[in-house]
Amino acid sequence: MIRTQISVDRELYERAKQAARREGISFAELCRRSLAETLSRKPRRKPWMEYVGMFDGQPHDSTTVDEVLYGRASP
Repeated sequence: MIRTQISVDRELYERAKQAARREGISFAELCRRSLAETLSRKPRRKPWMEYVGMFDGQPHDSTTVDEVLYGRASP
């Protein structure tokens, strides 16, 4: 195992210590489990990123975005 050090504010530290006590585990084990759970989640993409590369066009095509969205040249 690799030993590391982190800094957290007092409130977060106290809440984590209480959670570890409730679970009957050490603070270090709580941190390990929390990191493992966070890293095992599927990466979240921003919803708008789903559309990246979906449409063909030229850079100058984006000049009409305001017209399309707002019906005028600028918002």
